[in-house]
Order: sequence, then C-alpha cells, then structure tokens
Amino acid sequence: MARSILMNTVVLIAIPEEAPLELQYRDDVFFTGVGKVNAALRTAQLIEQYKPKRVINFGTAGGINVGTGLHQCTQFVQRDMDCVALGFAAGQTPFESGVAIGVVGLTCSTGDNFVSDPALAIPADIVDMEAYAIAKVCQHYNIEFVCFKYITDSADVDAHADWKHTVSLGEKHYINKLKELSIR
Repeated sequence: MARSILMNTVVLIAIPEEAPLELQYRDDVFFTGVGKVNAALRTAQLIEQYKPKRVINFGTAGGINVGTGLHQCTQFVQRDMDCVALGFAAGQTPFESGVAIGVVGLTCSTGDNFVSDPALAIPADIVDMEAYAIAKVCQHYNIEFVCFKYITDSADVDAHADWKHTVSLGEKHYINKLKELSIR
C-alpha cells in the first residue's frame, strides 16, 4: 500500500517481532529500531516526512508496579541519565529543567539496557527502551504523543526469557486499541 504524503497519526513500534502478523503491513506503522537513539532519529524523520498530528507508540516493556496486559504510560523519564555527582537529579538531563516528560500517571522509565533488577534508581511503573526518546521528539515538535506498553516480563532475573516468549503477544491488544481510537 502506498504511503500518503501526510498522515494524521503515525504508529511506532521498535521491532517487527512485537507485531509479527498484521500491524507491520499497515501503511501507518513504522519500526524505530531498539534504543533511545534509534527511536529519536526515526521519530524525527517520520514527523518531518509525514507531518502527523499524533504519534502512537506501542511496544513491550517490563512491569515494575503493573502486571501483564496493555497499559497507557503518560509520564516518561530516562533511567540511564546519571549526573547526580554534578548536582542534577537522577534522570535529569543536565542544564534542562525537570526530569519527567508528560503528565502524572503511569511512569515509563526508558534506558538503553534490559532491566533485570526492579530496584531502579529512578522510580517507575514500567521500563522500556524507546518511549522517553519518542516523547522528547514529540515534545520538541509539539505533537501529541500517546504510549501503550504491553508488559512481557517483571523486569527481574527471568526478564530475558519471559520477554523472548511473550514479545509478540501484545499485537492483538495494539490492534484493539487502534480500533478503540478509531484508527482504521
């Protein structure tokens, strides 16, 4: 299906394994790659190209204070920003105000590491590898950002194995959420 020049909504997912059946064939679904840098670059590129009014991020995550299922995240922090020794709060980007992006609700802690110990330096409900970066780019472009994470593991010693077995189970929830949001 040919992609239009402009799209009202762009849907971002890190990797095809998270949407192996139906979603990857939609013209409004794009894959960012894993991690904050890949997610930020791809998000900025797609915003420039398609000029969406809204960006939706679906993906897998570890649950710290939530169980399995699909959860909407509304606040985002980066867990691997550690400049406390320089006088900044944990998770705060130096010389920027505040730590979190978004509004109070479920907090997603984003970092370029797979969490296998729920005792995080930065309190969060959910952990992932892309959402903060996407939220930051959307904030920069003043575009609505909506984020839903499917909990695949408990961010504990079994997280790697649990994720491998459940990585694709969120797709049916993402499809239902798109229908609920009236997006084809």
